[in-house]
Amino acid sequence: MEIIQGTDEYKGKEIVFHYTSEYYYEAYVDDFSVRFVRKPFGHEVHKEFKSTLLEDWLENPELYMIKEADELVGFIEISLESWNHRLRISNIWVSDSKRHQGIGSKLMNKGIERAGELGVRAIVLETQSCNDKAISFYKKHGFT
Repeated sequence: MEIIQGTDEYKGKEIVFHYTSEYYYEAYVDDFSVRFVRKPFGHEVHKEFKSTLLEDWLENPELYMIKEADELVGFIEISLESWNHRLRISNIWVSDSKRHQGIGSKLMNKGIERAGELGVRAIVLETQSCNDKAISFYKKHGFT
């Protein structure tokens, strides 16, 4: 599967994200440090939200995607924040039917590669504190 760069034709495309989780992370703040503790909900939680690709608030966004038979199966959306010279991963998504096949890792590695090419000082991303699977994925790729 080859990664290709997306074009402005994807600007404004709405993507639905969804996940289930049995865990969440609770934050504990002490003076100048934060510690996160993984805790069980006691039941499965279902979350769903929408995002729009290549939104205007992103500074020079780049979209990299993997397609299979003209069907989008995964993408990573990044942007270079010039004010602090960080690379922001604003979205990463893999279709349900293609998860656990290395596509997410391939896309994440592309984002990390672009960060190296751009010489950024950091890569940032965020997710909901109960998106346990995403947090595990990010930790697997070296994020803290």
